[in-house]
Amino acid sequence: MNISVVKSDSLLLSTAIIWGFAFVAQRLGMDYVGPFIFNGVRFALGALVLLPFILRNSYCTNKDTIQDSPQVKKIGIYGGIMAGIALFSGASLQQVGLVYTTAGNAGFITGLYVVIVPIMGIFLRHKTNTGTWTGAFLASGGLYLLSVTEQLTIAFGDLLVLIGAFFWAGHVLIIGWLSPRLDSFRLALMQYTACSVLSIMVSFMIEDTTLYSLVQACIPIFYGGVMSVGIAYTLQVIAQKDAHPAHAAIILSLEAVFAAVGGWMILDEVFTPRELLGCALMLSGMLLSQLWRFIRFRNRRVMT
Repeated sequence: MNISVVKSDSLLLSTAIIWGFAFVAQRLGMDYVGPFIFNGVRFALGALVLLPFILRNSYCTNKDTIQDSPQVKKIGIYGGIMAGIALFSGASLQQVGLVYTTAGNAGFITGLYVVIVPIMGIFLRHKTNTGTWTGAFLASGGLYLLSVTEQLTIAFGDLLVLIGAFFWAGHVLIIGWLSPRLDSFRLALMQYTACSVLSIMVSFMIEDTTLYSLVQACIPIFYGGVMSVGIAYTLQVIAQKDAHPAHAAIILSLEAVFAAVGGWMILDEVFTPRELLGCALMLSGMLLSQLWRFIRFRNRRVMT
């Protein structure tokens, strides 16, 4: 077996585990501080973790690179702010939603962004396929079983996280457009900084935060900022250089599973049989949406 593939898959699995358990940290943090100050501090920490990588890249490369041209700097500033606004919207809705829902629910519902991305891409004239629509159908059925009650109502927290999933999908599309034009670490720094500033501004306006409450929430904030935002993002960037796209899609989709496992282990969250079936359908839809083109390609190779 290719050692580089094993290494990249291991890094992606570590990323999925960190991101999954981050939902637990975010849920725990809400016992001490408000959602906006939590996000503001954790994204600031995430930005600080990326600084050494940016400084190292700057030191190891020529000063007169394309990344330093005025046009690219302008794209970096405005693009980073635009990505930061989308990130702020998705993260805020998710964090507020976690006050009213479980870590497991939030993990699976947030994961729907992988189905939403290609559907939103239609409006940008991106091509779609049968797998996207089949995956969306499965995920929608799973969402119904997970979140919609017999009275046809949806829990407030689940609804907020679902709306947030559309912003996560928009964020993915923005990053997809910016990534070929900008250095990944610089782009990440810009969007994390913008998200942090916006979150702290909103927190000052509507939340009453004390130093004591921040100290109490320091472990969840540290995990959410340093581990989830800083380290996991870096692992993903390193891993996806050598990872097979199909492997990456499968492994990163396990983030939702690890969120559910973390919620069960640490928060004593339990799914009902109906909710478990919903989670299974949602995960199936996510994977099918991502892997359809690889399944089609493999079938064509077998037929020829």
